[in-house]
Amino acid sequence: MSSHRLPRHVLPRRYDLNLRPDLSDHVFSGTVSIEVDVVDPVDALVLNAAELSIHSATWTDAGGTASCVVDLDDDLEQVRLTPPGQVASGRGRLDLAFTGVLNDRLCGFYRSTLLDPDGTTHAIATTQFQATDARRCFPCFDEPDMKAVFGVTLDVPGGLFATSNGAEASRTPLGDGHDRIQFADTIPLSTYLVAFVVGPLAATDPVDVDGVPVRVVHPPGRAHLAEFALDVAAHSLRWFADWYGIPVPGGKVDLVALPDFAFGAMENLGCITFREVLLLVDPETATQRELESVAAVLSHELAHLWFGDLVTMRWWNGIWLNEAFATFMELKAVEAYRPDWEVWTGFGVARTSALDVDSLASTRPIEYPVVTPEDAEGMFDVLTYEKGAAVVRMLEQFLGEEVFRDGVRRYLTEHLHGNTDNEDLWDALEAASGQPVRDLMQAWIFRGGHPLVEATTGDDGSVQLVQSPFRYDGEDEGVRWAVPVRLRTATGEHRLLLDPSRDATVVEAVADIADLHSLNVDASGFYRTTLLPSPGSPATERAAAVADHWAQVLAGRVGHGSFLELAGSLADDTDLGVWQAILGGLTTLDVLAPGRFAGPAAEILGPPIERLGWEASPADDDRSRQLRGLVLAAGGTVAAVDHVIAGARALWDTPIDDPAVATAVVVVVSAHGDADAYAECRERARRAQTAQVEQRHLRALTRFPGSDEVATLLDELLDGGIRNQDAPYLLRDALAHQWHRGFVWQAVTDRWDEVTSRFPSNSIARMLEGVRSLVDADTDPDVEAFLQAHPVPQGSLQVAQHLERRRVNQRLAERLATS
Repeated sequence: MSSHRLPRHVLPRRYDLNLRPDLSDHVFSGTVSIEVDVVDPVDALVLNAAELSIHSATWTDAGGTASCVVDLDDDLEQVRLTPPGQVASGRGRLDLAFTGVLNDRLCGFYRSTLLDPDGTTHAIATTQFQATDARRCFPCFDEPDMKAVFGVTLDVPGGLFATSNGAEASRTPLGDGHDRIQFADTIPLSTYLVAFVVGPLAATDPVDVDGVPVRVVHPPGRAHLAEFALDVAAHSLRWFADWYGIPVPGGKVDLVALPDFAFGAMENLGCITFREVLLLVDPETATQRELESVAAVLSHELAHLWFGDLVTMRWWNGIWLNEAFATFMELKAVEAYRPDWEVWTGFGVARTSALDVDSLASTRPIEYPVVTPEDAEGMFDVLTYEKGAAVVRMLEQFLGEEVFRDGVRRYLTEHLHGNTDNEDLWDALEAASGQPVRDLMQAWIFRGGHPLVEATTGDDGSVQLVQSPFRYDGEDEGVRWAVPVRLRTATGEHRLLLDPSRDATVVEAVADIADLHSLNVDASGFYRTTLLPSPGSPATERAAAVADHWAQVLAGRVGHGSFLELAGSLADDTDLGVWQAILGGLTTLDVLAPGRFAGPAAEILGPPIERLGWEASPADDDRSRQLRGLVLAAGGTVAAVDHVIAGARALWDTPIDDPAVATAVVVVVSAHGDADAYAECRERARRAQTAQVEQRHLRALTRFPGSDEVATLLDELLDGGIRNQDAPYLLRDALAHQWHRGFVWQAVTDRWDEVTSRFPSNSIARMLEGVRSLVDADTDPDVEAFLQAHPVPQGSLQVAQHLERRRVNQRLAERLATS
């Protein structure tokens, strides 16, 4: 067992935690009383603690109370408490007093800042404990399988809002200008799910969802932006309670919008925290994509109340049990909420991102060894979420939806308030289905990569399916999967399971390859195919076929001309997902060979631009409006169509009713804008009345072509003029700048220590995704040498993936240069 892990001789049962945040001096003080069971006699009690000053520690058991010697280990983030004599088996209590700093790194117990309409800045004290940062707030047993009940009490300045996991039970004035707020006990929770928020915030009136009060906590004056989230929350909570067959866990649900937040959202039971842009929204000014993002993230966090909060993975290597299922369930809930959004077609973009990373030699299995806190932080990636969700969906389609749900219900019911690993899930699904689920899933969960499934004609004339690993570097390490294939012919759908021990599987239902219309019905399998879309195939399959063909280009199996030909054949397609797949390839071509493919892109985009135009039609549905914005934005950037650029400039100073068109105007104008347009774009971000409008204009700042504008942006990003939650992602986009990405990289590396110390640790590897675009051997620096000399512990594997993906792009750029 790693020394980073706590011994199991002492197990917590209950915490009584009292905290007093000082929002003026950005510090806090607290006490915690931890009731524990001593399983085996020990000489000392070992907990987690980091960045805390522990002022006193006592141990109480049947023999009395004694002071403990306190030894902190900063490297292991542990504290060793040694009483005068040996600690006997049985029940006991630890009492500790401590102080800490409300940091500005968006982890642990940290400070956020709220700017009111008068320009006054106010502090908020809030938390983000996942994965291993509860120890930065109070000494605790900070591992997911060491669950306990939490009783939280907060001493807060009078008049401030406060919330935590439990409902407010009492509020008592202390006579020193503070109120003592006691919250109801929680169910047994892992430490990473504990949360509290204190500050000048407001809350909507609670909405009763079958006896569970649901509120949105927000900056004052923004209650009108909470209505959409409350509607989604009410729907999703009822839908999940019915699907899981278990009532909503916890006594209430607060949805908290925070100005500064490192993640998208966090599923703390009863106190779910969000970035503002993913909770507060005005449906009149938000695009369909922005609304869907709010609905998806909100549903994802609510799905966690069951998968993650009520039943929790045993250790961080199994985080996919939480995140993959929550991602899968968010899609099912949003599909039920808004069927017209066709979320499974939209999921194709996320699925493609997962397939992309999983095509690298540096991919990892979904379940992967975790030793250190940095390892745990690195698990929150596209392989855990999107690949995990795609594999879960594939399993559901193989077992059948009702059987799958029966198995999940059995799993949750058998492990209420407990911790699990993958074997517990396989047991429940096998009991419900009678299928060998663990054998089927072994390679999918414990090996990286995925197969390419191709149809061939055998020597005997039979149609056969052959699988091989799909890798951009073309290597075949001999791995094979049990692949549940759904294929379609003119006579209907057929299902078969590819045997990993056999080279080929005969398709008895098909006499000729020409009869195959699809090798991946509804794109429900996590594998690639080489079959081009057939006439009349569903949009999910057309989009997947385009993405699979582009992957063939990246791997060097087919030329880019073949992709352009396929894209051109789909120019009259009207589906948003298909165009997202097409533009994924066209945009990459434009990054790797700026301007060279504007002509072909203009030809491909011509039909939808002409068909959709700038004016929305009353007959348009949400996806059609989103498609209009998408193709206009691409028409004015990737394709550089003169009349599209002129149209966007004409609308720049005009109020626009359609949010998708408004977004396209910002994108196109910024890509061709001057210093005056840059200044106006920055001011619009400052004046924005919603987070969505603010983010559109902030992202647009990374597209301005002039070197002076790029330098202005870098100064603001690196000097703290833009919030730390946003700056890393703007730097990621700036690193892909068509003309000045080398300059951006130099600026980042010149101030590397400052960047990595100020930005949230989980964002550094995400920022470095931008290095994939640094492909010009003549002008771009030696990125790999720098990152080898400056490792990113919280994202070492992700950085390796970015570097390998950069090499894939370099090889394609070289092929483009010689074609």
